[in-house]
Amino acid sequence: MKELSASAPLEHRFHLSERLNIIRAGVLGANDGIISVAGIVVGVASAHQSQYTIFLAGISGMLAGAFSMGGGEYVSVSTQRDTQKSMMRLQKEAIQNEYAAEVASLQRTYESKGLPTPLAHQVASAFMQKDSLDITLREKYNIELHHYFNPWHAAFSSFFSFMLGSLLPIIAILAIPYPYKVSGTIGSIVLALIATGYTSATLGKANRLKGVLRNVLTGVLTMVVTYLIGGSIG
Repeated sequence: MKELSASAPLEHRFHLSERLNIIRAGVLGANDGIISVAGIVVGVASAHQSQYTIFLAGISGMLAGAFSMGGGEYVSVSTQRDTQKSMMRLQKEAIQNEYAAEVASLQRTYESKGLPTPLAHQVASAFMQKDSLDITLREKYNIELHHYFNPWHAAFSSFFSFMLGSLLPIIAILAIPYPYKVSGTIGSIVLALIATGYTSATLGKANRLKGVLRNVLTGVLTMVVTYLIGGSIG
């Protein structure tokens, strides 16, 4: 396969499913960064700690969370990639040992999509003769040959997006003066969670209103709990 240069457009260097996986990891990382670090800094601020203590707590949470998110994405996507490769090997063996059964299975797939039996058999036989491994992987497991997810892409996307997301609550809690520090931070976080919830629901083709409400309620609940804990300790 001809290698694409580094200057090639992004859409040519990354397969669609790979780009969507990177975006997914980025959105989730940013969302988790906002919620996690907001909970930390609001809890510390409610205990009436100094600006330096709030800053230290926020930075610590940002770094710990970013490494945790990046590492988690790497492990998760690596497992998914290994599974894809394993399915490819198993399917290759199935074609070699049970070719007729694989043709019949592919034929049934096309019949379930509305093709009449003679035409389904003809199409299945033609595809199997042309590129049996690619077509069976795609139809049976929704896996495209040689298009495996790269765990490093998801890991870096999640890592840096978490750090970017966590900067919002840190900046807000430090910039807003008392007595509006906590309420002002919560307000800015709610707006950010609306944006990330809407984006996440759009990418997942889910109900946007439910996605936004779920995201905002989760974030607000996190901040309320940490605020009450911090207030009781402080």
